[in-house]
Amino acid sequence: MTSQHFILATAGHVDHGKSSLVKALTGTDPDRLPEEKARGITIDLGFAHLELESSSARYDVGIVDVPGHEDFVKNMVAGVGSIDLALFVVAADDGWMPQTEEHLQILSYLNVTHAVVALTKIDLAADEAAAIAAICEKLQGTVFAQAPIVPTSVVNGRGISELKQALCAALAQTPPPRDLGKPRLPVDRVFVLRGIGTVITGTLTGGTLSAGQAVVLQPTGKETKVRTVQSHNREVKTSTPGTRTAANVPDVGAATDPDGVQRGQVITLLELGKPCPTLDVALEKSARLIGGKTSAERPLKDGARVRVHLGSACLTARVCLLDAKHLAPGERALAQLRFDEPVFAFAGDRFIVRDWSEQATLAGGLILDPDAGRKNFRTEARRAFLQQRLAAPSDVKAFVATALVRTGAARGVTLLLKSRFSAAEISAAAKDLVARAQAVAAGDWLADAAWWKGVLQKAAALIDAEHKAHPERVGLPVQRLRSALEKELPAPELATPLLAELGRGGFLQIGTAIKRATHRPSLPPNLQAAGARLRAALSAKPAEPPSKKELAPDALSQQALRFLKDTGEVIELSDEVVLLADSFARMRDAIVKHIRDRGPATVSDLRQTLGTTRRIMMPLVERLDKDGVTVRQGDLRSLRNQT
Repeated sequence: MTSQHFILATAGHVDHGKSSLVKALTGTDPDRLPEEKARGITIDLGFAHLELESSSARYDVGIVDVPGHEDFVKNMVAGVGSIDLALFVVAADDGWMPQTEEHLQILSYLNVTHAVVALTKIDLAADEAAAIAAICEKLQGTVFAQAPIVPTSVVNGRGISELKQALCAALAQTPPPRDLGKPRLPVDRVFVLRGIGTVITGTLTGGTLSAGQAVVLQPTGKETKVRTVQSHNREVKTSTPGTRTAANVPDVGAATDPDGVQRGQVITLLELGKPCPTLDVALEKSARLIGGKTSAERPLKDGARVRVHLGSACLTARVCLLDAKHLAPGERALAQLRFDEPVFAFAGDRFIVRDWSEQATLAGGLILDPDAGRKNFRTEARRAFLQQRLAAPSDVKAFVATALVRTGAARGVTLLLKSRFSAAEISAAAKDLVARAQAVAAGDWLADAAWWKGVLQKAAALIDAEHKAHPERVGLPVQRLRSALEKELPAPELATPLLAELGRGGFLQIGTAIKRATHRPSLPPNLQAAGARLRAALSAKPAEPPSKKELAPDALSQQALRFLKDTGEVIELSDEVVLLADSFARMRDAIVKHIRDRGPATVSDLRQTLGTTRRIMMPLVERLDKDGVTVRQGDLRSLRNQT
């Protein structure tokens, strides 16, 4: 039977017995700091490992024990950002307390939907039924309303076995952590071991992490390599999502080093994008604060400076509400978080907002865009973009469609990299959008259909304008078209599939120019007379035409001659010699016939056959050599395909 991996975190008020309960369940005391032993309370995160087994499944559970004291809520939030199940702890003798409520709101903001309630210190309860009823009342209207409540006592061992059974039952209903191919290890602990170097720990999400793997530390961008990996004190080749993971990164400094790894940073892959100082989000403020008497009840004002807890990080930011002046209890709003430093986050991540003095939890939220810009935040287009994502936060097609609307186009392999969707899900959504004509596959790019149509229309308009302004030219130089569309395209290489699409839509690329297939170059009125003179002069002596200087002594004649060359009506043999294309073809055919009938020939032999001069003959045979018609062998010319 293969074990399933999950992360469980405790939650609840200080001195309600969370750490003692973890020790009773696992045999491990999660309080590891001397200060914790001395004060008898949990100050920082503690960790333990629990193996559970039912008749049908085996569970490998990493436990994060969090502090319950109000002074250490920031440490509590650092430990619950990536959990699957909450072990909600309420003491029977104390009942529901302020930190019980705050922890409940934090878990709700983070969208933790599965929990088991441990009613601890049941041996001290005056009325067990009343204590259970009081908890049920507090949980009404929350996602934990149906959570099992298990009376326990670490003094006499009551309920420990029942609690394990309840945890098994809850885990059976909990979706296992997903492997998206996008590993992230939010750092919650850093230490140095002699002879080994820096070790970081965290809860691994989104993908696997292996020994020897190249990784990057975000948001600093420092690249490094994982030497070894451990999970629950056992060395493993690969750690999987939903496990407590320790990674040895010996070439990275520890937290005491100003440039070393710190709690709140993230070990991930370089190809998963870069940090950004601005996030577009949806904020909510719990309705349970209505009528409360705490500082958390106060409205969250537009422009407020706050502390944002994201993953294991505590970050400083300013809140910019999209449509409101403040966010009151029970309300939701679209907003932008403007951080003091870049942050690494994914669309779909959840976070907690606390006040600047870190005394109260104010709100929670969902990241809708991890690469937001500040310039166009309050535009109607931006509002529509965010509302569409908020309406379907788990719909990969909605996120792909909005990503394309925002950027116009994206390379398939980079689309929604910073999201909680896998590559397979994104690819399937892209194919569906193409099938519905909402998107267009353009090489290895995917484009929004309406945007793509608009760019094609602009390109067609530019080509048509060139035809109108210069009917004598073959078309618009491709490089000029690329330059003109530079601001329209998210990347220059997208011009290649754009040109291919134009080719399928009635346009032709001729040499370095692109034109409508129906366009036939014609001399403008002011050059028509000069063109007629040139044609007449070249036709009069097809094998011995005048030199270019004689043909085009003035600017108008030179423009007309350029047109005839560009359209292929005239062939330029050298700086001084041009021939009508028809004349060139006849002379070439005559040379081929002469050599085929009589064998290799000298230039003099060929000149006499054509009845022309050496002035014409030398550039002509050199052109035929270049074109691969003839080949020179000493003083003789042979046909190339006969050599």
